[in-house]
Amino acid sequence: MLLSFRFANHRSFRDEQQLNLLPVYEEESVKKFPFLPVMAIFGANASGKSNAITAFTYMRRMVTSSDRDSEPDTGVDRSPYRLDPEIALEPSRYVIDISLSGVRYTYGFTVDDDEVLEEWLYSYPLRRRRVVFERTGQDYRWGEESEKTPLVQLPKLTAPNVLFLTFAARARQELILPIYNWFLRDVRTSFQQQRLVTSRSLMNYIDRLDDPTRRDIIVGLVKAADLGLQDITLSALTDPSPEQLDLDLFSDAEIARVFRPEREARRILFSHAGARGNVLLEWGEQSTGTHQLLDLALKAEQSLRSGSLLLVDEIDSSLHPVLTASLIRLFQNPAVNKSAAQLILTTHDATLLGSIQGGEVLQRDQIWFTEKGGDGASTLFPLTDFHPRKQENRQRRYLNGSYGAIPVISDELFVKALTSRGDMGETEGDT
Repeated sequence: MLLSFRFANHRSFRDEQQLNLLPVYEEESVKKFPFLPVMAIFGANASGKSNAITAFTYMRRMVTSSDRDSEPDTGVDRSPYRLDPEIALEPSRYVIDISLSGVRYTYGFTVDDDEVLEEWLYSYPLRRRRVVFERTGQDYRWGEESEKTPLVQLPKLTAPNVLFLTFAARARQELILPIYNWFLRDVRTSFQQQRLVTSRSLMNYIDRLDDPTRRDIIVGLVKAADLGLQDITLSALTDPSPEQLDLDLFSDAEIARVFRPEREARRILFSHAGARGNVLLEWGEQSTGTHQLLDLALKAEQSLRSGSLLLVDEIDSSLHPVLTASLIRLFQNPAVNKSAAQLILTTHDATLLGSIQGGEVLQRDQIWFTEKGGDGASTLFPLTDFHPRKQENRQRRYLNGSYGAIPVISDELFVKALTSRGDMGETEGDT
């Protein structure tokens, strides 16, 4: 599970920020989970909400593929804070604290445009720090346990712009693999642009819906959306041809991967309530909203089943607030979330700060905000900084500006802009 995440000099964030997923109010969280199963980040448009998520996905991409993404002598691909040229040249830093099988680990790295400047991994098997490795440039320091392993032979083969963790994981080093595998297998993302379906993801949907237990959960999540959907079924194609699925947007190569002669081709059918009973509709006859909802339901089911971390950016672009509240409650419920899954989401839907359907959606320590200052730099801060009372109306106080992190809108500027546009139109019409 993720305990905390720190990062600095990433996109709109100039200074170091920290997301803390340890409970602040024990009476609210610890009695159910020893960690926060849900964290929601609120803020105005362009305040940095998505950048907080991309900081984590950047760290994940570096860990899992820095050796593949970085050619020799090409430097490091990163996205520093660019509104100050001097800061843009300074290093970017990413650090996580996680707990795996009851053992806490701290892993982090610092990079600039040219190379990995620092990298370190610590474990805390007996609540005392144990060094696995520390790296400064191409100089390494080893812990007592590491010195007895082949790890010490790998630095000379690790390029300056490649993370040692990535290279050591490729060499199947046991001290490294738990961290690498957590990033690879236990972190899932859902960005708005990712919720557009490709032929590959469509086949993944079909494979997952083929499992009766998983299908029941996914269908239940989608049915809760009250879209008139009664069921989702799979039907074999008697004459498997691309024309029988709505794949006009896919390339010939993608279609060839979907329709392979060695496997039975299948299609997803949606059962909708009609005037004279249920009607089966094709994938291409569903709305974009239904496609995105199904994609999110699949990822949520997978996360809850495996105990992984799910990062959802702009969740309100796919779900109604009532549905978002229902999804959050699944992660909050220990009877459902038996594998210790976690959900981190971004939104500007203030209704999630209050009560929906008779219950509070989020606890006080599960609410964070992003705000952009006059210099363009974003900051990330928790609601707990304001010492909120348990029963206070957080939605109203947020919309009234008590917590900050809301857009500053000038009606006068809006009127002036529209008036100027109207004057221009009249002038053009007179000439």
